[in-house]
Amino acid sequence: MANKTAKTLPTAADVSAFIAAVPDERRRSEAGVIDTLLRRITGEAPSMWGPTIIGYGSYDYTYDSGHSGTSCRIGFSPRKAQLVVYLIPVFEGSDKAEADRLLDCLGPHSMGKSCLYIRRLDKIDLTALEQLLALSWRLMGERYPTRPA
Repeated sequence: MANKTAKTLPTAADVSAFIAAVPDERRRSEAGVIDTLLRRITGEAPSMWGPTIIGYGSYDYTYDSGHSGTSCRIGFSPRKAQLVVYLIPVFEGSDKAEADRLLDCLGPHSMGKSCLYIRRLDKIDLTALEQLLALSWRLMGERYPTRPA
């Protein structure tokens, strides 16, 4: 297998400046809300991952193929058409039932493999969203324990 270099790596870019530069006022406000939620849930200061993803924490992964890398444990991106929240890729067992319950309560959204897409945060149940984000953060910590410094 060819050695691939990850496209999305942490940068020194300023998260606050990135959020302040989001052109759409509503999307900029929504980004501030998500940032506040994730700071509270994770206890982590965010960092930019690539040019458009705001990430919290990090973890190392290795796929069955041998490909390995580092990514943020949870993050989001205030895109033009929608907010994209990056969650744990797979909820399993009782955690899947809990995630499904929260997604049912969430309001209008769509899901990709590890992405939650939200067009309008004002249509979303923020309590359900916060619980879903906290569940994802906890499960990522269990699946990918933090390395000792």
